[in-house]
Amino acid sequence: MRASRLMSLVLLLQGRGGMTAAELARELEVSERTVHRDVLALSEAGVPVYADRGRGGGYRLLDGYRTRLTGLDRAEAEALFLSGVPAALREMGLHEVAATARLKAAASLSPALRDAPATAAQRFHLDAPGWFAGDEPPPAALAPLARAVWTDRRVSALYKDNPRTLEPYGLVLKAGAWYLAARLRGRFLIFRVHRFGEISVLDEPFERDPGFDLAVFWAGQSAEFSRSLLREVITLRLSEHGVRMLRHVADPAALDDALASLRPDGTVRLAVESVRVAYSQVLRFGPEAEVLDPPELRAMLAEATARMSGLYR
Repeated sequence: MRASRLMSLVLLLQGRGGMTAAELARELEVSERTVHRDVLALSEAGVPVYADRGRGGGYRLLDGYRTRLTGLDRAEAEALFLSGVPAALREMGLHEVAATARLKAAASLSPALRDAPATAAQRFHLDAPGWFAGDEPPPAALAPLARAVWTDRRVSALYKDNPRTLEPYGLVLKAGAWYLAARLRGRFLIFRVHRFGEISVLDEPFERDPGFDLAVFWAGQSAEFSRSLLREVITLRLSEHGVRMLRHVADPAALDDALASLRPDGTVRLAVESVRVAYSQVLRFGPEAEVLDPPELRAMLAEATARMSGLYR
């Protein structure tokens, strides 16, 4: 742990030219006393770091000194590509590896480009979790699953209280929820990470299918899941404005089929999750849609419009 911190300290000084003890302490998440001890250890090890005295002083490396430790190892190189999602890295236990990778990448830049990481960070930020997610801790199974994914190791786990041995291929963060793509008895499946109970990473490597593409697999599974929720079909008659509203009201998984069913008189068949969900959707059309079928939904909308008419009479 200390060796990694010492290397990070050197890379910070190399990348930024000079920093105060307070600045180094903030970056390394340690006390200023620890920074002073680390600087002394580096000096004793032959690294030419020195202190600028007086107002605005701090620590610097001797002009012209460059460490040879800027090469990325595999873990750092892989983590670097996830650096845009800091919360996800922290939840998977990879934030320290990614931080070292970013420092190495910054240290390898020419002096004219040293401010590029900070410039980009001030202009673009990816916030993956959904709104109102709160400060709930990540699922306990996430960190061991992440280790298994990175090292291609099988896991033995309880999922919904059922024991399973899985080959974990990848993790997906969707609207604040974590999902695992894994192979079970030759089939690729999706598992909700928070539903895992006790989990053990086995000392059993598996050979990945070279044709597996996580992004393509997730897109297909997401579309299939969305379609599976649409268990009922309603029939509407839409005005011209209602037709234009359709793409904003319909479930995305139902939109293409709905547009294909659209008739010249505005009649359209729309797949929905349930009559109750359809009730909320159709209300968004206001007077631009008439429910033709099923009768249950038509009656619900008739009652709603009568009550609304009474409110605004």
